Amino acid sequence: MSRSHPSGATIQFGPGPLTPAIRAIIVTNVVIFVLTLFSPTFFLTSFGMRPADVVGGEIWRLATYMFVHHPGGFGHILFNMLAVWMFGVDLERRWGTQAFATYYAVTGVGAGLSQLVLSLLPLEGTAGMYTVSVVGASGAVYGIILAWALLFPHRQVLFMFVFPLPARVFAGLMGGIAFLSAASGQGGAVAHIAHLGGMIFGWIYLKGPRNLKLDMDYRLTRWRMERMRRKFDVHRGGRDRDKYLH
Repeated sequence: MSRSHPSGATIQFGPGPLTPAIRAIIVTNVVIFVLTLFSPTFFLTSFGMRPADVVGGEIWRLATYMFVHHPGGFGHILFNMLAVWMFGVDLERRWGTQAFATYYAVTGVGAGLSQLVLSLLPLEGTAGMYTVSVVGASGAVYGIILAWALLFPHRQVLFMFVFPLPARVFAGLMGGIAFLSAASGQGGAVAHIAHLGGMIFGWIYLKGPRNLKLDMDYRLTRWRMERMRRKFDVHRGGRDRDKYLH
């Protein structure tokens, strides 16, 4: 949503229209959320990520849990889908649909793995996690926030819709809150470890060997765009030596 200022400047909320992967993610989450309203027990027990079930061989839960939200948590899915749109669209435009979808899956599954690994540690504070089911896209959302902050560190974000912060500060603050909440055991059913896990796996993916693949995907996308421009004799400012705009 955007509107014009008297000065001629434009204020815009969000990155613009939905891109293909973002649309698919949001539609899938919303549809499953609506279905969960009618049969909460079935969806939460069948697709939630309970470490005990994963250890028992139900590995698919590491992927399915991120598309399920508790029917009583409307604010949870609203925040997650809003964040997926606000921060994910720029990433998909930059990387391409396939590369973004891969990153989303890596951070989501990585968040679930983080929860699983911690639940297996012989610690008093983590013993109960082994039999607790985790649902929601928050782990992948935190991974998206990290990537967006790395690519656009100086963009402004309204923290709590009030305080303007640079993207890198916003991401650091979100990670810090998740870390302190996990360390203190606060937050009830909110899986702060999964939030941190999404960021950690996102960092490893972007800064490790996989970063080469993302860079190659980005360069391939740019090469395809340039090839199409040359094919149709279209340049960034319009047709060369012509007044037609495309």
